[in-house]
Amino acid sequence: MNNFSSFFLDPLEIIGFLKQELLLREICQKTVRQNIISRTCQTLNLTITAAEIQAEISRFRTQRNLEMMPDWVAWLDQQMLTLSEWETAVQSQLLTQKLTNYLFAHEIENTFNQRQADFDQVLFYQIVLPYERLAQELLYQIEENEISFYEAAHLYDIDEQRRLKCGYGGKLYRWQLAPELATITFNAKLMEVSGPFQFPDQTYNLIRVEEFLPAQLTSEIYKFFLDEKLDQWLRSELSWLADDP
Repeated sequence: MNNFSSFFLDPLEIIGFLKQELLLREICQKTVRQNIISRTCQTLNLTITAAEIQAEISRFRTQRNLEMMPDWVAWLDQQMLTLSEWETAVQSQLLTQKLTNYLFAHEIENTFNQRQADFDQVLFYQIVLPYERLAQELLYQIEENEISFYEAAHLYDIDEQRRLKCGYGGKLYRWQLAPELATITFNAKLMEVSGPFQFPDQTYNLIRVEEFLPAQLTSEIYKFFLDEKLDQWLRSELSWLADDP
């Protein structure tokens, strides 16, 4: 199997390596979490059909450009999996999805309404500078059209990656921003340069907001809430098991 076929991998050696890399606890926790999911599905009579498994495998192969059988076999070999083992893995994934929807789908709309502001988005640019005097001078030059905001960011921002992006800060949800930056960006006027603002790290920022996007319950956010609720539920179940004498 793959390039590991010539090696004998002792399970105890693998466990020892996981301990050495401080990964064993994480693997054990994931295993226990999956056992909790499996037992709960059994209690609730939630099952996955063979047709659902094959449909998911077909979707996966199409997504990964693995429609050709030799490519599919090579991928399985590369992952050190048999087809049966992969079908079991897919069944486990689908069971997790089905249980998550069963337990929490009815809560998502209300959760979104309660936390809607956290999922407003802003597309913004920023220039982060080490000195207030430089920030003031650049602001003056930008306002006088002596230099563009993007050119100033490309030349003067303290971060190399942001310089290469001409100050592009991203299209981010409110919750993804530091509180100070969130307050500034969501109170800024579109297409106007705001600042300079002093931040706790003693830098001075100029901000330009190009777009506000009100929160919508997209499939991405829907999944975010489902995953969050599943994680909270599993943490609670793990805590209950740990306290059970």
